[in-house]
Amino acid sequence: MKIVVDAMGGDNAPLEIVKGALMAACELTVDIILTGRGEDILRTLQELGESDLPPNVQILGASQVVEMEDDPATAVTRLKPDSSMSVGLRLLKDGAADAMVSAGSTGALLSGATLVVKRVRGVRRACLAPLLPTPSNGGTVMVDVGANAECTPELLLQFAFMGSFYARSVKNIENPKVGLLNIGAEETKGSPLYREAHQLLKKAGEEGRVNFIGNVEARDVMDGVCDVLVSDGFTGNILLKSVEGMGIFFMRELKGMFKRSFLTKIAALILKSDLMRLKKMVSSEEVGGTALLGIQRPVIKAHGSSNAYAIRSAIRQAVKATESNTAALIAENIEYMKVRETDKGAANGDA
Repeated sequence: MKIVVDAMGGDNAPLEIVKGALMAACELTVDIILTGRGEDILRTLQELGESDLPPNVQILGASQVVEMEDDPATAVTRLKPDSSMSVGLRLLKDGAADAMVSAGSTGALLSGATLVVKRVRGVRRACLAPLLPTPSNGGTVMVDVGANAECTPELLLQFAFMGSFYARSVKNIENPKVGLLNIGAEETKGSPLYREAHQLLKKAGEEGRVNFIGNVEARDVMDGVCDVLVSDGFTGNILLKSVEGMGIFFMRELKGMFKRSFLTKIAALILKSDLMRLKKMVSSEEVGGTALLGIQRPVIKAHGSSNAYAIRSAIRQAVKATESNTAALIAENIEYMKVRETDKGAANGDA
């Protein structure tokens, strides 16, 4: 299996990206292709004390770098065709790599993956599907969290299917429970978008296509009441960032609390293993990245501030995504993911 890694993408590139790739190369049975400025990558290897590349790591030169201020719509295809991101996406498209990891611009990666690698035929929009940490079900797949700020009911229906296939194939959940993020449990709650989406998901559930459990309020998400949580990208991004911020706040306050006195420091030592387990659960570094669903080949978006450990985790996630073959599942079921004329009437309350 070959994983292409954008060595120049992210706030800490190329040092942390290369370091994380080397960690993954030692731990996983994969070949890694680092795309980027060769001289910068070689200089980074020297900084890390590595005189030679491992046999399962290679460098593919790319003279340009996609910056955060570049226009996402044109950065990959027109503005910077020889960027590390562009070269990586073309490798993926041509079948020279099985999956790609990048911590670069989310917009550019989404646009590039759509235009270069292409969506699965019939998928309206690709979506971002991170894993929210929950104690009871090993994490909840959330779709979407920012790729699509404005959505239609049909998009939310497709997100539900894609998230369900991803949870089934990557998390090995036979019949994932799918919930719709909303302001109340009743199906009449929410905006017209969410009321119509609820009806479409309800119908898909009655047909046995998805295991739809209804609306889910934000306060219940972290209890793991569903395996897949569906929302538009704007709302989903706010929830995701709120969860991340609360996790950082909670761990910072705990750390300060255990440093207050000699007795609290003793308590911290006693609880060390439990605290480390909690930290691991809420850490985005453990997951590493967010899968981009709906693209023909696996693309993993790592956080822009990713360190080496997070990149290692993102590469591990790319391996799982490749083995899961979620794109094939989506392609096989695409006809059930489209809104028919009869569905539109039912969703609008005409039936």
